[in-house]
Amino acid sequence: MASKLVISAAFSFLVLSALSVGSNAGGIAIYWGQNGNEGTLKETCASGNYKFVNLAFLCTFGNGQTPQLNLAGHCDPSVNGCTGLSSEIKSCQAKGIKVILSIGGGAGSYYLASAEDARQVATYLWNNYLGGQSSSRPLGDAVLDGIDFDIEGGTNQYWDVLAKYLSAYSKSGKKVYLTAAPQCPYPDAWIGGALQTGLFDYVWVQFYNNPPCQYSGADLSNLEDAWKQWISIPARKVFLGLPAAPDAAGSGFIPASDLTSQVLPKIKDSTKYGGVMLWSKFYDDETGYSKSIKSDV
Repeated sequence: MASKLVISAAFSFLVLSALSVGSNAGGIAIYWGQNGNEGTLKETCASGNYKFVNLAFLCTFGNGQTPQLNLAGHCDPSVNGCTGLSSEIKSCQAKGIKVILSIGGGAGSYYLASAEDARQVATYLWNNYLGGQSSSRPLGDAVLDGIDFDIEGGTNQYWDVLAKYLSAYSKSGKKVYLTAAPQCPYPDAWIGGALQTGLFDYVWVQFYNNPPCQYSGADLSNLEDAWKQWISIPARKVFLGLPAAPDAAGSGFIPASDLTSQVLPKIKDSTKYGGVMLWSKFYDDETGYSKSIKSDV
């Protein structure tokens, strides 16, 4: 009888431990594509460090412009030079990693002129990167897992309409994940309205280049206050977005030891906590940041 009680107690402890870990366990999202020296997409996924890879960026679209993909030194889509990534995307997906196309970015030419323009952009994205059909798919026949809204310019109009049209394509088969990378001042100036639609799965908030809401010299108050605002949005999970190296952003870098000992313990208790987003793979290679924090995220 005693041995049974011991086994039962041990089993209960294991179950409770698993539940505890599960509730706080997060993943790492990484941006790949803006530096030809950051390794291949296949290598990025094979590292085992990431659950999400954002391909950066589709930097020109909307208002009748011909959409343009820019993957810096990796390949040239203007001569169909990026279709070879199809097999690498599939390799990532076979490992359970979500591969997402990021639209926008800090430099580019993009905005939506009307609701009809948003519909046309959604149709283009569906046919060329998601589950639709096109004779000129820039990344070949691989079907990406979703679209990331990294909107840092243009206007704040019609992003909610674009999200609604993209989300509706989930009814056509494979789910279209919607993610976003707003700045940490709440609400975001560009896509704050769109984020209230409840259509976004993962929101990786940029807690950098924004002193009023980022970590600063062991002072957590600004970041914590902003985090509490962000976890109020109707999104599935919210991520802490950070630069992976001091030179990856103008400000906001958090040393890995500070992140794991001070910052994460303060935010991981939220059911909305999803993990950490890093800019970018190139800078992560420089510091080994993701590897050093992975077990704590």
